[in-house]
Amino acid sequence: MTLMESDFLMKTKAMKWLTSVPVAVALAVSLAACGTGTAQPSGTPTDALAGSDQQTLDKYTTADVTPLEQIDKTKLGLNTEGKLEVGTLSDAPPNIFIDPAGKFTGYDNELLRAVAGKLGLEVEFVATDFSALLSQVQTKQFDLGSSSISTTDARRANVGFTNGYDFGFMAVVAKTDSDVKGFADLDANVRIGVVQGTVQDDYVTNTLKLEPVRFPDYATVYANLRNGQIDAWVAPSQQATGQVKEGDGTVIAESVVNTQNFTAYAVNKDNKALIDALNSGLDAVIADGTWSKLTKEWYPDRETPADWKPGSKAAPAPQS
Repeated sequence: MTLMESDFLMKTKAMKWLTSVPVAVALAVSLAACGTGTAQPSGTPTDALAGSDQQTLDKYTTADVTPLEQIDKTKLGLNTEGKLEVGTLSDAPPNIFIDPAGKFTGYDNELLRAVAGKLGLEVEFVATDFSALLSQVQTKQFDLGSSSISTTDARRANVGFTNGYDFGFMAVVAKTDSDVKGFADLDANVRIGVVQGTVQDDYVTNTLKLEPVRFPDYATVYANLRNGQIDAWVAPSQQATGQVKEGDGTVIAESVVNTQNFTAYAVNKDNKALIDALNSGLDAVIADGTWSKLTKEWYPDRETPADWKPGSKAAPAPQS
């Protein structure tokens, strides 16, 4: 399913944040990063979204959740009792970013705050690179990872996940005058940028069998697209909408929605108590309408597909 570019209007909050970043600094960082994008393909050829089909996801989504009043906050295996220490990104609006006042915000992080509130937990966010985030969760440097993380079988070998809170979709971003008009135009003659360690990196490397230029964060890869160091960026659609703005000379050439994949919070896979607690909190914010409110606030022009819902199989239908 392909969406028109017009469906991807920027959220005002994200635009204000982006325009607060000095262009000279962004370009200097981007040029320095060009030399680091030479990593070799890793792993064996695979489908980048293997393990994210609806049948597979169904076996991971819980049938129900533990009632909130039965959650013991002293047994959640947190690094600091009563506080969620969360690894997140600082540059990926509208989902995860730092606003001009220095606050970690965005759809994923505001939803997590609401979930934590249901559990009576404080939240502390720490900025990191996506390429390091899952290993940091695995080694318990963070209690949790918040970064629109697509759940796949390969990732489940190392970390655990909550139930899903959003569905997945992927975009190709290019210059407005580029010959790249979508996924079909990606070949060995196109310099393709990705953020290292993402599903998009896996997709370009192992599904398309091409060698991308890898960058540590979304702002850097986008700056490299704007200045012509790369020809296209394969991105999560959410982050594409947060970066592309009028006057940049770039366009979201194509975006494909995958309602059979979901994004979730990453947790150490042995910490079942914390996963269960977060699933309970997620169902609670679905039930009271918070999930729907935040989704409309951060995605004002997006409709949730009728065949997808967040939370457990027992979660009430999201309130409109």
